[in-house]
Amino acid sequence: MDYSASYLQLSRTEFEARIGETEEQLRSCHLCPRECGADRASEKGFCQAGSTLVVSSFGPHMGEESVLVGRTGSGTIFFGHCNLRCVYCQNYQLSILGSGSPVTSEQLASMMLIIQDRYKCPNINLVTPTHYVPQILQAVYTAAQRGLRLPLVYNCGGYESAATLQLLDGVVDIYMPDLKYASPERGLLYSQAEDYFVRARLALLEMDRQVGGLQLDAQGVAQRGLLVRHLVLPGGLEDTKKVLDFIAGELSPDCMVNLMDQYYPCYQADRFPELKRRLSAREYDQARQYAQGLGLRLYN
Repeated sequence: MDYSASYLQLSRTEFEARIGETEEQLRSCHLCPRECGADRASEKGFCQAGSTLVVSSFGPHMGEESVLVGRTGSGTIFFGHCNLRCVYCQNYQLSILGSGSPVTSEQLASMMLIIQDRYKCPNINLVTPTHYVPQILQAVYTAAQRGLRLPLVYNCGGYESAATLQLLDGVVDIYMPDLKYASPERGLLYSQAEDYFVRARLALLEMDRQVGGLQLDAQGVAQRGLLVRHLVLPGGLEDTKKVLDFIAGELSPDCMVNLMDQYYPCYQADRFPELKRRLSAREYDQARQYAQGLGLRLYN
């Protein structure tokens, strides 16, 4: 393997300091912008997670972007719970209902090594990791001592604390956030996060500062950088344009953007008349044409 994962360059002292700092945050949790203040050792946060990791599944996943999948599949680890409450969430059984099994950081480290050594995946893809950053850091540190060398993908909903992300500088190689909305009204109505864009904007700027545009190896597999996902919602073209304007105007020009058209009504979407239908081909074409006009580096 030509690429050396960033965390392999961190000293033991630095790794332990970051683990300690994030663990301290769990005493009055402010890992994410909710800053709910829960003592995660004895109570659950807004995300409904306590101090114990919940993993729903792990292993090769062929359904991610091809730049992550390679030939053997992205090495996904799906965590239970989430700091958002998206009414149309397609993985609500995991993110909202918390489906999964409790695991220790040591067990998580073993999963990472299985992904690398047995499944030969090109990366470790941490899906919805925000509320488990301390435990993940401990697992990465443990796994690195046992030979882990794959780049880490931080696959999140975009509602992140810039301060927490700073503690991941030099640990995460690939950031893959959603950027869901620009409108505070939509953030509140659909995800119970009126400040979604305010926080996501700062988070993506911090991610971009750390890793820059998406870098691919000779086989077209991502090694480092920023890949932004945006799901186009029915009736949401104007909001999509504002999201794309931000990406074009404030992030590295070679970050990659996956403009997604796979919205379908699920979970509680039927509570909202505008979300009861699929996205039309015309709506998606208009969004894509707008993105192309901005000169964005689009996925596919």
